[in-house]
Amino acid sequence: MVNTGKELVEACQEKDMKIWEYTIEQEMKSTEKSKEEIFKNMKKNFQVMKDAAEYGLEHKVKSVSGLIGGDAYKLNEYCRQEKTLTGRFMVKAMARALSCSEVNAAMGKIVAAPTAGSCGIIPAVIITAGEKLNKSEDELIQGLFTATGVGIIIAKNATMAGAEGGCQAECGSASAMAAAGIVEMMGGTPEQALNASAIVIKNIIGLVCDPVAGLVEIPCAKRNASGTVSALTTADMVMAGVVSRIPFDDTVSAMYKVGKQLPCALRETALGGLAVTETGLKLKQKVLGK
Repeated sequence: MVNTGKELVEACQEKDMKIWEYTIEQEMKSTEKSKEEIFKNMKKNFQVMKDAAEYGLEHKVKSVSGLIGGDAYKLNEYCRQEKTLTGRFMVKAMARALSCSEVNAAMGKIVAAPTAGSCGIIPAVIITAGEKLNKSEDELIQGLFTATGVGIIIAKNATMAGAEGGCQAECGSASAMAAAGIVEMMGGTPEQALNASAIVIKNIIGLVCDPVAGLVEIPCAKRNASGTVSALTTADMVMAGVVSRIPFDDTVSAMYKVGKQLPCALRETALGGLAVTETGLKLKQKVLGK
């Protein structure tokens, strides 16, 4: 696998490939597995993603701590009323993101892609966009491979851990990966896919990781919903011809440097931000005791 976004675009152009095709090719080389095997494994991951994204729509899932739960159900019910401001498509996407987060907090089965704290973004984006675009399951899985390829580049040059880089590294990376995936699903080029990733990262750069009570619940779940919206709207920008004036590689580098500059209190320690607000501390005491 190449090391930078620039190299990724060049490799895809040279081979006349999409990012998803190049990602599978590299996986075949590194694992010595067939294309069919690799695709089958991703299909299993997709099924877990799909189950997690749908479960909370029909069930009032509650987290083990009791801090979050039932919001995916509320959004889905609201969606059915046909009175939304942003439309059924966007509300359903947010509901799916919240569903994954709630299933995760309830100790259900999820795919931690790229992390458990950001597990709702990629499924919500890929599944909901796929419905809108009338894509087949195989095409949705191709989108997951695109997201994977972009995620590998981010991981090579930055971090996806909130403890190391803040929530920008978790929800930011997930949104960037998802945006790239749907751009290729929409017929965009590898270059356009990375433009989408770059714009998403620019818009989320500096986001701290401040989980209330140290649990991946508040504000994590709702950040999954907002990250989903960011990926979807950015894909439309790019497909309209908008480009990122700051290249993908530069945005990844900046995200990593900003993450390193964040104080320890704002990197998943629950010692800063929302975690130490008056309400945040009361919730911590309610869950963990004095």
